[in-house]
Amino acid sequence: MKYLPFALILLASPAAAQSPELEQACVQVAQNFLLTPTIKTGVVQSFPELDPPGARLTYSTRQDPQPTDFTNEIECQFQNATAPFNLTRFCISSACYSENEQEPENRRRYFEVKALMDRPD
Repeated sequence: MKYLPFALILLASPAAAQSPELEQACVQVAQNFLLTPTIKTGVVQSFPELDPPGARLTYSTRQDPQPTDFTNEIECQFQNATAPFNLTRFCISSACYSENEQEPENRRRYFEVKALMDRPD
């Protein structure tokens, strides 16, 4: 049995499984929720291999953000790792939004964002 060099194993790390499509879908969730046409992203991570698939990112709504401005965070979960993604849950800061949320307003905000995400372009 041949062994792969350690450096080659590192190249096949989970980071290689990033999904730009999932990441962009989460950016769209943030834009729809925050009512802003653009946001600047900091660290972006996606997890298409998890169940449910999802993404999380840091963001800023400032026009010209500094590195210290990326303190806001959003996490998104989807039913599918590929389009149509079908948003199932998202959390901004410490508040979460899904169809099963106890708080009626959080449940309503989830359905609003989901309706916007489900509309054809």
